[in-house]
Amino acid sequence: MVEVIDASGLIIGRLSTYVAKKLLKEKETEIAIVNAERAIVSGNRKMVIERYKKKRELNHPRKGPYFPRMPDRILKRTIRGMLPYQQPKGREALKRVKVYIGFPEELKGEKTESVDSARNKGLDQFVELAEISRILGAKL
Repeated sequence: MVEVIDASGLIIGRLSTYVAKKLLKEKETEIAIVNAERAIVSGNRKMVIERYKKKRELNHPRKGPYFPRMPDRILKRTIRGMLPYQQPKGREALKRVKVYIGFPEELKGEKTESVDSARNKGLDQFVELAEISRILGAKL
């Protein structure tokens, strides 16, 4: 069973916790997240961008740890941080989540869901994942 979640306007931290819990509880569920570039990070724009730049620049360019630039990879990395991915159950759960930029052709007929607990309810300070990615150097 594939569950399709539209990430447009959803806060990535809350979305990630929802997805991580669902993956760990339900062993057969596969989750596809679409429109990852429209997910948002709450907080002051300047501070959020500085935090992501710092994460990206902390590492050694050839030795790692590597932090992604693309919005789908950033979202998947956030989900990975909420899973016990160094244990077999966490690795299996991470294999069952797919994150897409835009809406892929193979999921066109599927019904999309949204996560009410992750919805932006009147936040006036936030940054879209696409904007963060462009600043980090992604070519969107």
